[in-house]
Amino acid sequence: MVIRTEYLIDQKGKRKSVVLPIRNYVKLLEYLEDMEDALDLKKAKKDAKDFIDFRKFTTKLKKQGRIQ
Repeated sequence: MVIRTEYLIDQKGKRKSVVLPIRNYVKLLEYLEDMEDALDLKKAKKDAKDFIDFRKFTTKLKKQGRIQ
């Protein structure tokens, strides 16, 4: 993604802020949300204990007569 940026500078010429088009801002937010979700999933997988695969879980419930 190419982002066209403009900078706001102070009286000494130092960059203080960035101005970018709304479209790019929205895309950047979506990207950050996706990265946050990926990190949450990675942590959940790491922290998961006694995790049962869905197929094994449904097979177990069928054997117990809890589902058909």
